[in-house]
Amino acid sequence: MKNYAKELEARIEFIRNMLAQSGCDGIVYGNSGGKDSALTGILCRKACDNVTGIIMPCHSRRNYEADAADAETVAKMFDIKTLRVDLTPVREALVLSLQESCQLTAEALANVAPRLRMTTLYAVGQSMNCLVAGTGNRSEAYMGYFTKWGDGAHDFNPIADLTVREVYEFLRYFGAPEKIIKKAPSAGLFDGQTDEGEMGILYSQIDDYLLEGKGSTEVIEKIERYHQKSLHKTKMPVAYGE
Repeated sequence: MKNYAKELEARIEFIRNMLAQSGCDGIVYGNSGGKDSALTGILCRKACDNVTGIIMPCHSRRNYEADAADAETVAKMFDIKTLRVDLTPVREALVLSLQESCQLTAEALANVAPRLRMTTLYAVGQSMNCLVAGTGNRSEAYMGYFTKWGDGAHDFNPIADLTVREVYEFLRYFGAPEKIIKKAPSAGLFDGQTDEGEMGILYSQIDDYLLEGKGSTEVIEKIERYHQKSLHKTKMPVAYGE
């Protein structure tokens, strides 16, 4: 297990350096009520007084109920300012307009919400002279389990090197609510959705492979298929002449 006291110290220095280099006054991040956003918010708040978590319910009932309640619990516990922006009307208007000229796939529809959230974060961040903090972990990044130009877009990410297992350990170090730690990870893209169910693999299996190189041949092959297929998400757009 990592020494999380030292991890905290190093990440505070990293975040403060980011702010100093940017000339920004603070940080905004998407407070989804999940484990990753909770840890990002806690770390940013430890490093900076001016931190705002934005709760952005969109389409899914879970966004408005359990997720929003959990987001507010974490914000209150760690003294993080909160804004709420309802994106459902925006999503409905955009989808309606798109469907007048294009038949959207299920995957395209699911990715609308993450991209609207990032638009919101950058609009608020720019208006408040704040950096946008990312909330993605190493396990998701390796699998490509994030939306390109959605939750994959940010100015910096203080938890990008941590697996899901390590995110949980860090949250326990801070005494974060057990409800956040124990609930099934979900992007909340639609009701009933879970990360592990959608990927068809357990985070424990992904982390065993990333941290210890362990796993059945079938599991490792599946992880590597996901990884290879999603490499384009981790690179900047290809430009002619490069």
